[in-house]
Amino acid sequence: MQGTVDGFSYGLVTPLAAYLMACLGGALGLRCTTRSMLVTRSWRPGWLALGSAAIGSGIWTMHFIAMMGFSVQETPVRYDRLTTFASLGVAIVMVGIGIFIVGYKGASGTALFTGGTITGLGIASMHYLGMAGMRLNGKLEYNTFTVSASVVIAVVAAIAALWAAGQVRGFMWSVGASLVMGLAVSGMHYTGMAALNVHLHGSASTPAGDSPATLLAPLMVGPLAFLLLAGVVVMFDPLMVMGKPDWSPAEQKPGIPAHTVRRTGRRSIPGQRRSSRRPGSRTPQNW
Repeated sequence: MQGTVDGFSYGLVTPLAAYLMACLGGALGLRCTTRSMLVTRSWRPGWLALGSAAIGSGIWTMHFIAMMGFSVQETPVRYDRLTTFASLGVAIVMVGIGIFIVGYKGASGTALFTGGTITGLGIASMHYLGMAGMRLNGKLEYNTFTVSASVVIAVVAAIAALWAAGQVRGFMWSVGASLVMGLAVSGMHYTGMAALNVHLHGSASTPAGDSPATLLAPLMVGPLAFLLLAGVVVMFDPLMVMGKPDWSPAEQKPGIPAHTVRRTGRRSIPGQRRSSRRPGSRTPQNW
C-alpha cells in the first residue's frame, strides 16, 4: 500500500523558514569565500573553512527545518541519530572541497566547474543521506528522473554561487547571489521530495529512532548558533561588507596622521634647495 505523503504539514511556515536559513548560510559562506580572495595565503584556509561550515550548516538546517513539516499519514516518522549527524558532516566536507578548489584556483574555467560540481553533489548527498536516516513502517522509493533533476539543480546552483563569490563586487552582489542560491537549494530539496514514494508495510508497530521534535529541534541549535556567530564576524569586518579594501596602499606609521606623512614627504625638496646655497656661492648680494 502506498502512503500519503505531506511535505507541508505546517503550511508555508517551514518552507519560508527553510529558505531563509539557506539564504543566511549561503550569504555568510559566499562572503567568507570572497574575503579569502582579499587576504594573504596564510589567512585563506581559515576563511575558506569558515565559509564551508557556514554553507554546510545553512543547507543542513534548511533541509531539516523543511523536514519538520514532512509527515506520512499512515505511519509515524522517526530519525536515526547517527545518520542525521553524518549528513551534516558530508555537507560541510564536500562543500569545503569545492570551495577550497575555487578559493585557490580562482572562480573561472575548470576550477569553477570542478569546485561547483563537488559542492552541488555535496548538497544533494546531504539531502539524500538525511532522507536515508528516516525510519518508518515502509520503504522509500524515488523516481530516477526527478532525482537526477534535483542533482542538476544543486550543481548548477553551486556553480553560479561560487562564480558570484569570485567576482568580488561588494556586499549587495553576494546578497543577490545568496537569495538565488537559497531559492535553488530549496528548489532542489522539494524537487527531491517530489521524487519520493512511500510503500507501507503491513505492520503497525512504532519504528525505531527519535521523533522530529526530540531529535531535530535540539540538533539545529548548534548550527543556528554557529551561523549567528559567523554573522557577527561578517558584520564587524569591513572587508566582508565592502568586498574590497577601503584603504590606500600607501604606508603609514601608527599614530601619525595622513597629512603629517604627506608633509614629511615634501621636506626633501626644501632640503635640496638649502643644500644648493653653500657659503661662498654667488648670490644677488655678492654681485
